[in-house]
Amino acid sequence: MPKSPARKPAAPSKGPSRPVSAKRAAVQAKPAPAQTRLGQALRESTPRRATPLDLFRAARRGWIAGERLDIGALAAELGIGRATAFRWVGSREQLLGEVVWSLCEPLLQQAAAATSGRGPRRVAAICEYAIRAMLVYPPLRRFIEQDAEFALRLLTSKQGPVQERVIGQVRELLRHQADQGALVLPLNVDTLSYLIVRLCESFLYADVISGQRVDAAEAGLAIELLLSGKVEPRGKALRSEAGKASSARRRGGGGNSRA
Repeated sequence: MPKSPARKPAAPSKGPSRPVSAKRAAVQAKPAPAQTRLGQALRESTPRRATPLDLFRAARRGWIAGERLDIGALAAELGIGRATAFRWVGSREQLLGEVVWSLCEPLLQQAAAATSGRGPRRVAAICEYAIRAMLVYPPLRRFIEQDAEFALRLLTSKQGPVQERVIGQVRELLRHQADQGALVLPLNVDTLSYLIVRLCESFLYADVISGQRVDAAEAGLAIELLLSGKVEPRGKALRSEAGKASSARRRGGGGNSRA
């Protein structure tokens, strides 16, 4: 009979396998962390398409840095067509207005948070705070120095959104103080808010409009006078000026003589 083929000897047993610890099993079973949006964007073959907000942010960065706003250059930077950029923002003036307002609005909120008091004193203090901050804000001063006529047209007229929105903020402030019983409006609220903003503008841009240097504190006093019909002099300098005026009237016989 033919012989059966020889069987290969079985491999020696290595002994019982070591049990996998629960901790190690959990690590092995843990799913990979979800990819972040940034990680996805970095690995995408096609970059994300630009949006109007990207254009706005680029314009704001450039304006703060003192660069001239050029919509064509911004469009090229974002990889979009010039016509698309203008369709998004309307015009260079409208885009500049939005950029300036985006910096003015938080400043007004900061002024409201940093001041106290009620009624005319509070409104005056908020306006004075904002004027002082704007007088020393380098991007705004540089913008005015580069082209004062264009800057004033954008900031103080319907050419841009800044003046209209500031008037709206002041209107809401006046209404709130009136609703709280802290202020009796001496004029229609729309007229009054417009007058206050124009008064602030005359102090803020005095060096450009008339070549004068003014004190922001006097703007606060003028607004308080407009709202209350009276002003409590503040500071040694004001008392000194009042004393000089009184002395001059006494020397002049108490009044002006008629011709």
